[in-house]
Amino acid sequence: MMSGIRGGRVKMQRTLMLMVLVGVIGLSHAAIQRPDYDDTPNPEFLNPSWMASIPDDQPLSEVTLPGTHNTMALYGGVYAECQTWSLASQLRAGVRYLDIRLRHINGKLNLHHGVSYQRGHFGHVLQGVADFLWEYPSETVLMRVKEECSETYDIYGAVVDYIHRYAHWDLLWHSRIVPTVGEARGRLIVLQDFPGPDLGVRYDSMDIADDWKVPTLLHVEDKWQSVYHHLEAAPAGNLAQIYLTYSSGTGVFAYPRAVALRVNAQLFDYLSAKTDQKQRLGIICMDFPAAPTIQMIIDFQLREVQIPVFYAAHHKPSFNYRISSRRNKMLQHFL
Repeated sequence: MMSGIRGGRVKMQRTLMLMVLVGVIGLSHAAIQRPDYDDTPNPEFLNPSWMASIPDDQPLSEVTLPGTHNTMALYGGVYAECQTWSLASQLRAGVRYLDIRLRHINGKLNLHHGVSYQRGHFGHVLQGVADFLWEYPSETVLMRVKEECSETYDIYGAVVDYIHRYAHWDLLWHSRIVPTVGEARGRLIVLQDFPGPDLGVRYDSMDIADDWKVPTLLHVEDKWQSVYHHLEAAPAGNLAQIYLTYSSGTGVFAYPRAVALRVNAQLFDYLSAKTDQKQRLGIICMDFPAAPTIQMIIDFQLREVQIPVFYAAHHKPSFNYRISSRRNKMLQHFL
């Protein structure tokens, strides 16, 4: 009996050691830029005005949008960091859904991921979005706003104050009703994840899959199955409702980069297998997305195929448009 107990303990210790090793491998790493995953400082290419070709009368709930989870989580070590691109780079790469977490202290709204301060405040985000929409009025930005690392449940007044100070009131879409693309152009749509009067669309009105708990990398497949099933449900789901799928995850033995390295690859393969289909997939929200993946997500639109405009990263816009080989093949198919 004692030998059985000792054997059980040895097995448990081995399992724990495996979990630790699987979770911490890669803590020290060089930056990676793959088609599905990018933790380098800048996107491979930019696509700042891709929504210009979407018809004005199309409901925003029918548009497939790339997004970032914990958009401003650029600092704090591997367990806090979820992105490496600045807000401006994310928007110019084509990201249209932002996940903003705010710690509320005496009326101040600082950017946080958990306890990790992200070296800025809500005003910096509002200014960045306002500047982007001023430059690209064909676009819209959806922004989840959530209280993080504080439990005041009373950030409404501070949010309104920051909007008046760092942006302007008319920048917002002031309705719970999901707008058309034409109504949304040039506007910030707040996805309100906090109590108070309406500032925009309520976050919990969407159909959301956010199974973010990934205890170890041995559980990555469970995470992927959650992503897969929600993406499969989106095309046949209620077209009047926004679908939101988080591919991100973390846990004690599975930090965000390690999860993204694996799940992003599966997401890329999934999207690649469907490139000949025009479907509504909703918002796909990622850690460390790559420009080719963002472009594939953009390609899933319920509209006629049109030629997009690309700008090479780190350069001013020019007329040297970059057309993806995948889109060329689609054009050849339809012409």
